[in-house]
This record gives sequence, C-alpha cells and structure tokens, in this order.
Amino acid sequence: MPISGLTRLDHVGITVPDLEQARDFFGNVLGFEYLYRLGPLRGEGSWMRDHLNVPDSAIAPRIYFFRVGEQAILEVFEYEAPDQRRHVPLNSDVGGHHIAFYVDDIDTAAAELRAQGVNVLAGPTASKGPHEGQRWLYFVSPWGLNCELVSSPKGKAYFRDPDAFE
Repeated sequence: MPISGLTRLDHVGITVPDLEQARDFFGNVLGFEYLYRLGPLRGEGSWMRDHLNVPDSAIAPRIYFFRVGEQAILEVFEYEAPDQRRHVPLNSDVGGHHIAFYVDDIDTAAAELRAQGVNVLAGPTASKGPHEGQRWLYFVSPWGLNCELVSSPKGKAYFRDPDAFE
C-alpha cells in the first residue's frame, strides 16, 4: 500500500569531492540558482549513523542548496569521513545514478556545454516507443557525476496516448 500524502519529489541530495568545484559547475556552467548554505553538520554519539546512514565521525562542514528551474532543489554535501570511498559509480554499478535536466533546445545546450569544456557524450539521441518525441544526451561533471539533458518540445508519445504502451 502506498504511503499517504506523497505529492512530489522535494529535493535530491548528492555528495561531491569538492564543494566549491560543484558550486562553480552548478551555478556558473549549468545556471542553477544558489539559495543558501548549512553546516557544519555533525552529531553526538550515533546521531550521524542513525539519521543519515554515514559513519558517526563523519562531518559535513558545509551543505549548499541550489534551485533548478522553478521547483527542484539540489542539496550538495561534501563529507569528511573515515574510509570514505572516492570513486563515482558507473550507471551500470549498483548505486549508479544520473540526474536529468530538461532543456528547451538540446542542440544549443549541448553546444554551450562543449564550449565550456564539459565532457559531453554522444548524441543527442532520439528516443523511440513511449519516449518518442524526446531527445537526450549524457554529460559528465568535473568529478564524474553522470548528468543528462532531455528535451521533448512536442511532448512524448506516452503522454499523447498512454493506452498504447504497457
């Protein structure tokens, strides 16, 4: 049974190796609006483990918050923790992930990323099936976070005819 009152995605939190590098990338390259910072975040006893699933001795000196467009919030942590794993998982790894951002003109956005030296992968690729009408491509942040641009200015096939797809 689904939980009661779930209405939307509130925010996405990510951990980065260099908070200032992330602030530059999200703010200056992608154009996110910097909102505010919190921190330091540390806990007494087992508070960090019990509340955040990190080692008790972990510290997040600062946490930055960005607004993406009109609604989504991105929460960016830089932790100091013993035995911290510093590799970013591939999308094919357990725990692998990506963040997708909608743009009105994917060709222009991709060209702007490339002009700023961002590692933009192949594409844009035109989707088929339920996503027909969408084009997408991946790009990689300076620290290895997989990101995606998507654009579907005329909508996706699924939303035009949901009964046509499983």
